[in-house]
Amino acid sequence: MSDIVIEKIAALGKAFETQAGALNTRLGELEKKYAREEGHEGGEPIGNALENAISTSDAIRDLSSSFRGKAVVKLTGERADITSGNTTAGAGRSAGTSLVPGHRVAGIIEPYQRVLRVRDVIGTARTTSSSVEYVKETSFTNNAAPVAETTLKPKSDLTFDMYNSPVRTIAHIFKISRQMLDDGPALASYIARRGTYGLKRVEEAQLLNGDGTGQNLHGIIPQATAFAPGWTATAETPIDRILQAISQAEDSEFDVNAVILNKRDWRKMTGQKDAGGNYLSDASPFGATDPRLWNMPVVATNAMPAGEFLTGAFGEAATIFDRLDVEVLISTENNDDFEKNMATIRIEERLALAVFRPDAFIYGDLVATGP
Repeated sequence: MSDIVIEKIAALGKAFETQAGALNTRLGELEKKYAREEGHEGGEPIGNALENAISTSDAIRDLSSSFRGKAVVKLTGERADITSGNTTAGAGRSAGTSLVPGHRVAGIIEPYQRVLRVRDVIGTARTTSSSVEYVKETSFTNNAAPVAETTLKPKSDLTFDMYNSPVRTIAHIFKISRQMLDDGPALASYIARRGTYGLKRVEEAQLLNGDGTGQNLHGIIPQATAFAPGWTATAETPIDRILQAISQAEDSEFDVNAVILNKRDWRKMTGQKDAGGNYLSDASPFGATDPRLWNMPVVATNAMPAGEFLTGAFGEAATIFDRLDVEVLISTENNDDFEKNMATIRIEERLALAVFRPDAFIYGDLVATGP
């Protein structure tokens, strides 16, 4: 072996020894630091707390087979039960910060929304004004008759009156922080959706029952004609009374196009049986059928009070005039919203309801209440 090779091997060995010494020194420093941080020199021991306490206890260390009495082992430091629910208690804690966090279902669970259908059977149009005016014939004296040649013709008469249906606004607002808009982007759309439903629910109540005072619409029921049957039915039932009401509405010469009932009343009707215990409806109880009564569509809604009905020519004898469709606006400059870092969500609509022929709507009780 040459002298050069021998010298290189010696140099490599010396360098290796130097590096190994440095590594040993660094390892020793790390071990000391680890012992201080983890409590091996007065800190909290790692591993099983009870096992560490026993292994370091002087009382346990001095035990022998001749020991009599008791030895006490004290666990120092914080001792918290390790459970899935422990961290859900206390200020600022929630199920989301639990050791075993709860399963989070995405989104917000909405309450069930009433199906709104009254508007569907009423005629609709648009307006660009703040009120809807219409001229209505109030009386017609019809003296038309066959006459002889060259004789004086009979005179008939018509009278008219002007009616007005003002456009009303239905609206409400919600307050939300800008932080919530940023942190929960779906919240704004949820509020808009629920707010629109709330608006439409009030609209349906107004279309049926608005009393016309203040800012209320003048609904159909307050203007409808009271039920006065044209004949007496044998063993009268609610179904008979609705048939009588349809006939009464047809005296207006308009085509009746719907019957509005409370949902519970409609269910009672579909469950009626004959004397033999058979359901009157071929579709009851398991079949599916389009809700119809006397060949008229039935609108079953809880907006109609139980025990009452409304029938009539919704398509022609009344009209909804929409001035502003449902509008959802968000603003950060309302009142002191800018200072408080808040936002205002406004949901509103504008509409008018014109009932041209109140005699084309019949309202009454499903069951006779008096003699």
